[in-house]
Amino acid sequence: MIIVNFLKKNTPGILLCAVIGAAAYLFGTKFPVVGGPVTAILLGMIIAPLIKKTAVVHDGITYTSKKILQYAVILLGFGMNISAILAKGAQSLPIILATITTSLVTAFVFSKLLHIPSKISTLIGVGSSICGGSAIAATAPVIDADDEEIAQAISVIFLFNICAAIIFPPLGSALGMTNEGFGLFAGTAINDTSSVTAAAAAWDGLHGSNTLSDAAIVKLTRTLAIIPITLVLAIIRMRKEKTEEGSGFNFVKIFPWFVIWFILASVITTVFNLSPSVVHPLNWLSKFFIIMAMTAIGLHTDIVKLIKKGGKPILLGFLCWICIIGASLLVQHLMHIW
Repeated sequence: MIIVNFLKKNTPGILLCAVIGAAAYLFGTKFPVVGGPVTAILLGMIIAPLIKKTAVVHDGITYTSKKILQYAVILLGFGMNISAILAKGAQSLPIILATITTSLVTAFVFSKLLHIPSKISTLIGVGSSICGGSAIAATAPVIDADDEEIAQAISVIFLFNICAAIIFPPLGSALGMTNEGFGLFAGTAINDTSSVTAAAAAWDGLHGSNTLSDAAIVKLTRTLAIIPITLVLAIIRMRKEKTEEGSGFNFVKIFPWFVIWFILASVITTVFNLSPSVVHPLNWLSKFFIIMAMTAIGLHTDIVKLIKKGGKPILLGFLCWICIIGASLLVQHLMHIW
């Protein structure tokens, strides 16, 4: 009976998100620089006024934006073979630590100066420094960000993804970068996998090199930072909630258990060295779940309000982006790589 009620309540909205998500996914495969998640949010915001009063899909859309988003993050863990990634990406760790620290500090300091809400600034800081949409997807439930805050952060990250994919190859050439240096630069200073791939592929086309695989490995190494960042944010939130609620504090309800499942999925992949035939379908499902969740977030977002509030978050994203570029180049120079 419980299952029947769940299906009756949520199926229409989940199916709507799946259908729109499928269209966004197909568009994203044709235009990888834009990507499926951003397309999904845009489609969701365009369609939102048409279904605003359609109550039958509301519960399913909410379920998709909250629960399916968490399932996407858990499945993402199966693509994280920790030992294999660290073995190949160890050289990039100092640069990754520098860029992540720089982005988070920049987001914190300028959010205070610009009076930007802490949840949006956290999402922009984490999304800029780790892995764009995936990091935002993992962080949003931990800090209890709402759909409009998620959409705002994703939009900001998307803008600078496009800029990076276009600017980085000629910038690297102008700076006289080696192939190794550009692979590290793209992997540490561009936040989304699709844009890392686009920039590295463009570099390879210009220089006849093979930096794409190196940049992808560095990007995967960065993605591992989701684990400590989300756990630290969870601890901060729980301490804050405990202070505010006192004896009414509920650890079990507040703790983001999906992060533990994400870690467990990573451990399973690492310990059992799961084969690509198992990992690749799970990775694909994770990406599609994220696209579905972004569709649901778009359906809950007022595009007019988003544009009106966009100025300061875009400025914050720009500042994070510039500081990350500077940190990546500086540490490479100190390490005598570039």
